[in-house]
Amino acid sequence: MGGRQYNEEEKMSIQHRRPLGVCRQALLPALAVIALAWVGVANAQSAAQRAVDAAKKICSGKTITIVWEAGLQSLDPLNFSGPKWEQLTGCKVKVVEVPTAEMFTKIMQEYRAGTGAYDALNVIPAWMPDLVQAGALEMLDPYVDKYGYRSELQSIAPTYRDNQMTVNGKIYAFPDDGDVFVMYYRKDLFARDDLKKAFKARHGYDLAVPKTWKEFDDIGAFLTEALKKEGIYGASSFREPGYGNFMFQERFRNEGGKFFDANMKATINSPAGVKVFSDWVKENKFMPPGVEKFGFVENLATFLQGHAAMTISWPPYGRFAAGYLANEKALDWVPKSRIAGKVGYALPPGGHPELAAGFALSVASTSKQKEQAYLFIQWLNSEEISSQRVKLPYALRDPFRDSHFTDPAYMKLWPDAKEYLAALQAGSKTGLLDLSLIQTDKYEEALRQGISRLWAGEDPKRILDDIARQWDETTRRVGVEKQKAVYNAWAAKSGAYPK
Repeated sequence: MGGRQYNEEEKMSIQHRRPLGVCRQALLPALAVIALAWVGVANAQSAAQRAVDAAKKICSGKTITIVWEAGLQSLDPLNFSGPKWEQLTGCKVKVVEVPTAEMFTKIMQEYRAGTGAYDALNVIPAWMPDLVQAGALEMLDPYVDKYGYRSELQSIAPTYRDNQMTVNGKIYAFPDDGDVFVMYYRKDLFARDDLKKAFKARHGYDLAVPKTWKEFDDIGAFLTEALKKEGIYGASSFREPGYGNFMFQERFRNEGGKFFDANMKATINSPAGVKVFSDWVKENKFMPPGVEKFGFVENLATFLQGHAAMTISWPPYGRFAAGYLANEKALDWVPKSRIAGKVGYALPPGGHPELAAGFALSVASTSKQKEQAYLFIQWLNSEEISSQRVKLPYALRDPFRDSHFTDPAYMKLWPDAKEYLAALQAGSKTGLLDLSLIQTDKYEEALRQGISRLWAGEDPKRILDDIARQWDETTRRVGVEKQKAVYNAWAAKSGAYPK
């Protein structure tokens, strides 16, 4: 933060305190000391406190409106951060709950209407090129510098900071949710001597957490054969197309796939894509019956009830499996964990997990209270407040700052929390960013429809050829060169493809 700028009132105050007979030249050293003292005070303040102090002057008695995902996520601003902000600043927070699938449309509709109904926004990072190009998001750099937040942004974990904050080098959002896929596995099963001996005899290598998809297939099939009589399958997964979209993006790139060639022609139908689809079909044979229809909840129930030795999902699975939230009323829909204390955490095969969806905090360009909205999201996202928010038992914000992964209080939430946080931190360094283009939703929808066709029994190559044609048609409608520029900017980010 730069040297403090005095306003006219402060300048007059300094002049009025000048002793009679003291010349201007003699006063200069004293003024320098005062200026340095002010800078020291400003730098000593936390980013959260700077936001609070500024908000008290311009926000008190006013109301800002923020768009938030409906459901558990919204309990954060409704029950914790909104009331706390009002208590600290006098500014009220109105929360507009919108289902995730409708958030992009609602934000764009309000922007085009220009009513200023929204002040602050939650956006999925993959939407940012679309929203920025449309003009729906306010560029935040001037506020970041004005309120001394730039240095604290650097402590956001690198993959989120470097991939989910900027468009064309300008800040439009603060990464605020460490969504990353984690492999969860049954430590007790992998430690069983009978299973280790039998697996080694069959495959010639030790039974351990799979680091490749070939190992995942070997281990999953073996465990199903060995444990099915105990009601346990080697693995489970969510296969519902909406979730499968993210699973495909991760695995396709870990298998060496690229989404487009140098001419912006879709290459999703490459051998890597065909391999992913074909392997999925084979893997379903050692997973629970009906897995093709599993979504987040179905897969969660299967794992928590002890019916799967491995699964891959977002960070909340780890907290739910530990059972430390069992008495939280808002989570009474979560099945009781039968595997608490038996779960290990690791990166998925390939070592580059998907940063699937996630949320970032932005300011609506049509807001009539941009500065007030900015101060609220700086406070929310700050080191001090975010460390409290990611530990809320009823909300779903996941750790996203370096300090979150080493937070002593978090490590005490359950016996294996330290190992859980270590897995999240590993993912924060090697994670893969969701594909982000103009009209990303059109590309994702074609992929989702293709996954539905796969579960209906159609040929993987034929499906992927159709998806590639649809992607190319969307690219032509957007404009090949225009989309190519957006894709190249995305592909240049550290989280686009495995290094």
